[in-house]
Amino acid sequence: MNETLLALIKNSYGFDPAESRHHFVVEIPRGGDAPIKISEHLTWDDETGSSPVSSGATQDGQIRVILARIKWDAIADETRTQFNLRLKRMGRKSGAWRVGANLVRRELGKELLLLAWAIEDADPALIPTAIVNWNGLVPEERWWLYTQTAAATGHGINDRGRGWRKAVRYALTENPVVGNAEAILPEYFQRASSGPNWSLFSESTETEVKTEPKEEEPKKS
Repeated sequence: MNETLLALIKNSYGFDPAESRHHFVVEIPRGGDAPIKISEHLTWDDETGSSPVSSGATQDGQIRVILARIKWDAIADETRTQFNLRLKRMGRKSGAWRVGANLVRRELGKELLLLAWAIEDADPALIPTAIVNWNGLVPEERWWLYTQTAAATGHGINDRGRGWRKAVRYALTENPVVGNAEAILPEYFQRASSGPNWSLFSESTETEVKTEPKEEEPKKS
């Protein structure tokens, strides 16, 4: 692996290709007004790095959101702080947002995208509310909401402002902040037929395995 890729991994938010090659890339351009692109990558090559970024239908490398710079700036410090607290508990090196490509481990990338989806079309004045509500969700809730939203309306360009993406915005920016995760989750999510049992999320864990829905075995005729 060349020095450039090693530096990207060293400065990342917990990404380790030996652990999982699934990751996200936050591309921060040098220009002060240029938008930030966040893409999801399912593969990693030790010689070339992340899979190519795509705005098409390809899942590997697909752009999940294009965020205005002013909105990115409004969440950058909070996400850096929260992610580094998590990484510290995991015994990992802290990350920092830098100009260029920023690698983010898959769990944190899902959580970042949930917040980005919530504010992409929101009034900037509502972003503090979105941050507080996002902080009120435990990681498992964020992962589940990301999974449902990505499956239904996950394309960064074509699905903007539609379906689950729109519901996420309402959920995090227009609900009152009441100080606990269950109260801020709207009925839209709680009643979803494929949703988890929210009582399972009384305590936060760092493992993502518990959030994966189990497939039912086919009934014998």
